[in-house]
Amino acid sequence: MNLANRLTVLRILLVPVFIASLLYYSPERNYFYFVSLAAFLIACLTDGLDGYLARKFHQKTLLGSYIDPIADKLLLVSGFLSLSLINHLPDSMRIPAWFTILVIARDVIILIGSLMIFLTTSHLKAEPLYIGKITTVFQMIALFLSLLSAPEQVKSLIFIITGFLTLLSGIQYIRMGGKMLQTN
Repeated sequence: MNLANRLTVLRILLVPVFIASLLYYSPERNYFYFVSLAAFLIACLTDGLDGYLARKFHQKTLLGSYIDPIADKLLLVSGFLSLSLINHLPDSMRIPAWFTILVIARDVIILIGSLMIFLTTSHLKAEPLYIGKITTVFQMIALFLSLLSAPEQVKSLIFIITGFLTLLSGIQYIRMGGKMLQTN
């Protein structure tokens, strides 16, 4: 368990803190907003830092290749669901349902495809695509802007760009999975 993997585990542990603080937020308990914002920012920073440390110190591990994308998905999917479904949050923090559905549908398709590859070939090499990394960054930006209650025009533009990247990366992962199945 190297430092990069520990940072990934920290990101996973921050997810319930992030979600719970959103659930317990109210105007009377505004400090929960700051807890959720801090937990989200720390989780995002550890996402970049764990990958950097793993590459810089040659500490890439099989465990890290599996738990890093899981940590990302836990943070992002739970964040999108929370900001779409928690009714007592301010409207300025809300994320439209279409966007949340798009993000979750892509991730479910990738997960099902990965499971099919594993069941068919008895192995799966988790290898992120560059477009997938860019999409993750934009999804984090979309969540962050929503948490900050950024102006609607800014959020709408980021949702459209991020939605396009989400679709594009989903298509790329499907193509990659198809090639893996054909090769094996």
